Amino acid sequence: MKLQLPRSFTFRLALTYMSLFGLSVLVLMLFIYWSTAAYMTRQSDALIESEITGLAERYDMLGLEGLMSLIKQRLSRQPTGLSIYLLTTDDHTRLLGNLNRWPTAAEDATGWINFRLGNAEGDSIAVHEARARRFALSGGFHLLVGRDISPLIAAKERIAVTLAWGLGLTLVLGVVGGWWISQRMARRIETINRTSREIIGGDLSRRMPLQGTDDELDHLANNLNQMLDRIQALMEDVRRVSDNIAHDLRTPLGRLHNQLDSLRSEMQTAGRDTTGVEKALGESEALLSTFNALLRIARIEAGYRTEGFVPVDLAALARDVAEYYEPLAEARDQSLALQVVSGVQLSGDRDLLFQALANLLDNAIKYTPPGGQIGIGLARADPDSAELVVSDNGPGVPPAARGQIFQRFFRLEASRSTPGSGMGLSLVEAVARLHGMQVVVQDNAPGTRFILRFHTLVDGTTARPPAQRP
Repeated sequence: MKLQLPRSFTFRLALTYMSLFGLSVLVLMLFIYWSTAAYMTRQSDALIESEITGLAERYDMLGLEGLMSLIKQRLSRQPTGLSIYLLTTDDHTRLLGNLNRWPTAAEDATGWINFRLGNAEGDSIAVHEARARRFALSGGFHLLVGRDISPLIAAKERIAVTLAWGLGLTLVLGVVGGWWISQRMARRIETINRTSREIIGGDLSRRMPLQGTDDELDHLANNLNQMLDRIQALMEDVRRVSDNIAHDLRTPLGRLHNQLDSLRSEMQTAGRDTTGVEKALGESEALLSTFNALLRIARIEAGYRTEGFVPVDLAALARDVAEYYEPLAEARDQSLALQVVSGVQLSGDRDLLFQALANLLDNAIKYTPPGGQIGIGLARADPDSAELVVSDNGPGVPPAARGQIFQRFFRLEASRSTPGSGMGLSLVEAVARLHGMQVVVQDNAPGTRFILRFHTLVDGTTARPPAQRP
């Protein structure tokens, strides 16, 4: 399963960092805009205050004539400048200035007035924003001094646009950087995941690749490799001990079985009762079957047989298994139904697949009461996969025990009185894992359904299940 970048931890981490970073940049830029705009406004107000102070001093020194003379000088130097002057009488009758009348806008508590003024620009009139302050002169005169703040507003807008573009570029660079970092991290994590899947598949010789960067992921991969070395060594020891025990015990058990068989023949010749010997022979055969199953599972788990995989016609295989067990089902007055589709092939070992399907069918016949119904089904789930199903209407498997029935020697309490060693389903699980199958146990209401899900061959060609080596 390939790692999906939007759902990956590295992408979410990068997205979270980018969001926090973007929020920090937004707060910083808002502060920059607020402080810059406030500074520019204060500078403009200070300039107006300075002009009012100068004009008030001239009025105190030279009177109304001196004030009007100074205003005329300033207007003559900048006839179309940003400064605004208006000198009026007590009833706001205009005496001098570059405003036609007193602004109608209300002033605040400190005497500041924000209003709009129209300036002729060619054939049209442009409306500009202005800010001025009223100053009362002795003698009942009023002086309005201000400035056209349109350039100030335009500068604020340019600052806001610049900061917005800066924020946008920051977010874009953050997204690109987060995506690049996430992809780089995702590739390394996917490499570890891919190697882990191969190890889960049974290839314990695989190891986590090192990048040589000596970072946290390299340290993690190195620790995992050391752990895998230890696990592989322990599993080799356990497998070797198990194989040796099975081999060493199978030989004397075989000799014991042969000796019991010879003793039975001698006792039958002498006309003696062989009941006890028959029981001993049955026990020895059960022990030999158990050891043979253990050795067979060990060989399957070692993956020694994957090299000989060939395309297997599962429909023909299911028919052969059903034909083999049909007399046994008839002897127990059970109906055995076969429903398969043709053309389903799997790359595998036919003998092992036959044994796995036979074990499932043998269990179904063994635990289904007389008159019960047993089914073998083979159907396609989609064009690339199929399901092999063995079902019955017997007592079923309790949901709590479905995760344990594939353990070696595990048997339900209700089945302990029946013959068997508890190795049949362990063998099925080992064969399924070797062939890349998924084993699913479901309730058949009543009874049990064992489902083997797998990827099929398409036109005779497909990737084989991963080789499983010790």
